[in-house]
Amino acid sequence: MKRILWMTAATALLFAVFAGTSFAQEKPRMGVLRFTNHTSAGWWTGSVGTELSDMLASELVSTRSFQVLDRKDIDAVLGEQDLSDTDRVDAATKVKMGKLKGAKYLVAATVSSFEEDVKGTGGGVSFKGISVGGKKNKAYIAIDLKVVDTETGEIVDTRTIEAEAKGQALAAGLNYKGFSIHGNDYKQTPAGKAIRACIIYISEYLQCSMIKGQDADCMKKWDEMDRKRRERDKGEIDIN
Repeated sequence: MKRILWMTAATALLFAVFAGTSFAQEKPRMGVLRFTNHTSAGWWTGSVGTELSDMLASELVSTRSFQVLDRKDIDAVLGEQDLSDTDRVDAATKVKMGKLKGAKYLVAATVSSFEEDVKGTGGGVSFKGISVGGKKNKAYIAIDLKVVDTETGEIVDTRTIEAEAKGQALAAGLNYKGFSIHGNDYKQTPAGKAIRACIIYISEYLQCSMIKGQDADCMKKWDEMDRKRRERDKGEIDIN
């Protein structure tokens, strides 16, 4: 009798494991589009939009909550598949065809506001020859985010993400993906710090919104931040 009970329990456990594996929710397949810019930020040039999209893709991968698909290098992937389909490649190492995944969602982002308040001289931030100096400065950036369902074309999520940073200009220099920071630490420069923080906030927001669900406690934080932003923006408009 005990043996029968043990076998029944083992069978039920195996069924639960396989069922859990079969019905486990697949991580959302995300593609990140090139960032666009609606500001007069001096550091924005042709390649920055691609660099920011790469930064966001990396942050999304680091959350371990998404399947992030790199469409920027798709030609290289297709080229490798075409090569693998020839007799020049060892059959044991051939890439399987028909396995390329499509994105369920596309993330689009627009830099809608950038402000930098600089005081004094010395140090600062520059991008490809355009410089802003100051012993003390602060930077503010706002990015309008939207998520598009590729099957329906519907915009399923939107949010404005903001970041502000303050700091002091420093003496040494560092180049990071085109951003030339006149300071001994990129993270201590307000412009670079605000940009990076905004990218991280976007990844955290998407993880909260798309993975943890609209009813999660984390959404309360983002909703409260958005409420304060709206109230602040309305306060700056005089319609009388």
